[in-house]
Amino acid sequence: MNTKSTNITKVSHRVAKETRWRANGHQGGVIWLTGLSGSGKTTLAFELEQRLFKQGFQVYVLDGDNIRHGLSSDLGFSHEERTENIRRIGEVAALFADAGYIVISAFISPYRRDRRLARKAASDPFHVVHLDADLKICEKRDPKGLYAKARRGEILDFTGISAPYEKPERADLTIDTGVLSVEESMDILADYVDRAFALPEAAA
Repeated sequence: MNTKSTNITKVSHRVAKETRWRANGHQGGVIWLTGLSGSGKTTLAFELEQRLFKQGFQVYVLDGDNIRHGLSSDLGFSHEERTENIRRIGEVAALFADAGYIVISAFISPYRRDRRLARKAASDPFHVVHLDADLKICEKRDPKGLYAKARRGEILDFTGISAPYEKPERADLTIDTGVLSVEESMDILADYVDRAFALPEAAA
């Protein structure tokens, strides 16, 4: 994206990243949950947030529906608008991570290029977690009734039906949420986070 702002200067923080990490007891960074609607992104994101918070982690969820009530309330679901939505989320997630938080982002984010740009925005650890539930399973669950509406033509540009979903080519973690239970998926995810965000020896 071309920057239109002029006469601006980037200002450095006076609290080092490693200082924030030591204070929190863990690294900051982004867990980016991607997958079809119904794959379990929101469920796992908020379950993980609750579990980590109880353990003393600084953690916050950015959820697709919540963001579209505020930050991205002006955007629809065309390819271009989806791209702008994920661009905004990538930048917000990067700010949270820079503040020392573990940011759990739960977005379909169907395009590989958009996910790459979100990763590029983050100077901190960025982990793509693919919730790889099959379309048939997600459609059968249809927790919000969206697939049914999409099949009736009431929702245009719906991922998996009338718009594509590009699976990550090299996800940092893949969980088959179509086969595993919420509890089983959570155990895998929480174990991964414990290892991925542990303080490096130099900052411990």
